[in-house]
Amino acid sequence: MPTCLPTVLRRCHACASGRFRANGKFRVNAHHKLLDAWLLVLCTGCGDTAKLTVWERMNVRSVRPGLLDRMHDNDLGLAAELLQEPALQRRNRVALDWTGAWRLDTGGSDRLDREVLDVSVHFAARIPVRPVRLVAEGCGLTRAEVERLVADGRLVSAVRLNAKLSDDFTFTLKPPPEEAG
Repeated sequence: MPTCLPTVLRRCHACASGRFRANGKFRVNAHHKLLDAWLLVLCTGCGDTAKLTVWERMNVRSVRPGLLDRMHDNDLGLAAELLQEPALQRRNRVALDWTGAWRLDTGGSDRLDREVLDVSVHFAARIPVRPVRLVAEGCGLTRAEVERLVADGRLVSAVRLNAKLSDDFTFTLKPPPEEAG
């Protein structure tokens, strides 16, 4: 679940910093019946403002009702939605850095060694993260311990657990085999 807006990775033309932060501010410009809209981002190095193009020369009638109002209100939720759109990222040649901008919500479990756990992971936003990291954080394990569980066949999933994902997935955590004694 996101806790704040991600950092926008883009080179600053003023100071050559590579990081910008969005604060949810928009700029909309009208040309008769055509609109331009930008999401404003601030350089973390020098504070200079850059514009991420949301639309160029869009017909007023093509804009969804309420969307323009949200832009005029500088809606932070709208900024979060737009930043996650792959088309906006491609158009503006930017990437997002989610480091420190998300948290894992889990009910926790103290049954890791006693029973089979079937877990569904749901992403509240398209935040690319390695499932191994989520499993480690959610279960209170180190990443090395999670890698060992995968190697031992005790942690299984239909997805690659060491590749970044931003889509929902499931995994099963099996208890250790009973020791004969």
